[in-house]
Amino acid sequence: MKKNTMDLTSYRTVGRSGLVVSPFALGTMTFGAPRWGVADLDARRLFDSYLDQGGNFIDTADIYAGGASEQLLGRFLREGQVREQVVLSTKFGFNDAASPLVAGKQRAGNPNAGGAGAKNIHRALDGSLKRLGTDYIDLYWMHIWDGVTPVEEILQTLGDLVRLGKIRYFGFSDMPAYLAMKAATIAAERRLPGPIAMQVEYSLVARDIEREHVPVALDTGMAVMPWSPLAGGFLSGKYTQGASLTAGRLSGANPFGDSKFSASNWAILALLRQVAAEQERSCAEVALAWTLARPAVGAVLIGASRPQQLQANLDALSCVLSADQVARLDAASATAPGFTDSLASPAIRRMVFGGHAVRGWGEA
Repeated sequence: MKKNTMDLTSYRTVGRSGLVVSPFALGTMTFGAPRWGVADLDARRLFDSYLDQGGNFIDTADIYAGGASEQLLGRFLREGQVREQVVLSTKFGFNDAASPLVAGKQRAGNPNAGGAGAKNIHRALDGSLKRLGTDYIDLYWMHIWDGVTPVEEILQTLGDLVRLGKIRYFGFSDMPAYLAMKAATIAAERRLPGPIAMQVEYSLVARDIEREHVPVALDTGMAVMPWSPLAGGFLSGKYTQGASLTAGRLSGANPFGDSKFSASNWAILALLRQVAAEQERSCAEVALAWTLARPAVGAVLIGASRPQQLQANLDALSCVLSADQVARLDAASATAPGFTDSLASPAIRRMVFGGHAVRGWGEA
């Protein structure tokens, strides 16, 4: 079993910014959640364990547990007197009146209490600051693009908040790649604050972002911050093909439904188990180590329900995969080629350059 010396204090910057964070960010979607969440005392243990090991990057959202996640974090930060050492991120965008993330709230609500318009951004930020008990957010995320607000308005509003000191940086989550590219371009041309990161689903069984989002991140200097790097627990190896699903996040109602239990994903998991055995590691450690080493990845978002589970995930920091193991995992999990992939093929490039092989800047 090959190990390295990386730990939570092997800090890195978030893209081409000066914000310094741990390689794993502690996600707190489970804090205060009634069905699959953790009790307050367990949440505090997770919080303390992460900070005690040098972690400094904590992620939440205004919608998590109807605001309870932010309230708990605010209390922990205040009681531990650790606000200045923590890089605190939260999000805006979802309307809690109709969100399935808030139990019992399915009514129609105020349309201006969601989305990326200026009115909602100010409303949401004021609420988050109050619940978190702080006067600024280090990294403020647009949780999801609403599909209607112009990127110019989003940039203007978030840039104003940076200048006011209410937020230090901002990023985009779950948005089209072209929107991130447009925002970065406008910000650079107009000398405005721009997004420093994108938060998107990314794992061995979710590599779609490599077509457009990763190239945008590399070109603009935005970090990729993967969420669900274990695919809702599928890549932890806890599920068995054909077995009845009675426990875990992917059993019962969940955001993924049964989409992770595909034939191709089971094949990826089988290889993951082989590599984990070779490494004398858990499936989760290998899957997280693979994700952490991907191009453009700044920090990987991890969650846990108990300190032992958190530690098992953090153990991935000392996992070093061989070139052969990475190549096998890459091949097994590769997405089917799309239109843009064909345009970048070696054959097309040879046609463009008169039969010559030409390697672009930064290409392997």
